[in-house]
Amino acid sequence: METRRVALAVVLGGLLLAVLTVGVQGLVGPFLTTDGYHPPNSTAAPAAGNGTSAGGNAGAQGTSTPVNSDYQHATVVVEDAENDTELGRVRAAVAESYRQKYTGLSETAYLPPDRGMLFPYDGNDDHTYVMRGMSFGIDIVYVAGNGTITRIHHAEEPPEGADGNDYEYPGYGQYVLEVNYDWTTRHNVTVGDQVRIEGYER
Repeated sequence: METRRVALAVVLGGLLLAVLTVGVQGLVGPFLTTDGYHPPNSTAAPAAGNGTSAGGNAGAQGTSTPVNSDYQHATVVVEDAENDTELGRVRAAVAESYRQKYTGLSETAYLPPDRGMLFPYDGNDDHTYVMRGMSFGIDIVYVAGNGTITRIHHAEEPPEGADGNDYEYPGYGQYVLEVNYDWTTRHNVTVGDQVRIEGYER
């Protein structure tokens, strides 16, 4: 009789462990990754040569809808440090939560030319961004708390089959802005220029 009780306890314990494992995976998984940020509807497909990937899904055809609607948005304006001339601006989704920061633009089909993603932090610090799950190249712009651009990376799309985590782009600042590849070059944006964030308050 005692042997049967022990066997039953072992079986029930195994079932409980399996249920807990599945439950924990279901709780943790969504916080580590999502299916990517999809820009709002666009009336045109991305222009050739703008550093984006056309891909083969609806997002690449300009018919996607925003799936992560909990993103706030801000307008990021870059100005010349010497004469305050506006060099360019993008409408950026703001990655506020850990999940949004971890996901970034991973699994995103493309960005329209005037879009980006902004990553705010509590203060100036060292950060390292990677190209995990990226299907197009981006510029990674580090911005100090006073709005000064401290570093710019031109991060190309990782080669097919490569681990995007191996492509690291370090920098220092309170904000990180991701825009299309070579956006900063096309707009003559350089280290030392000033960034102004409109329509977003922490």
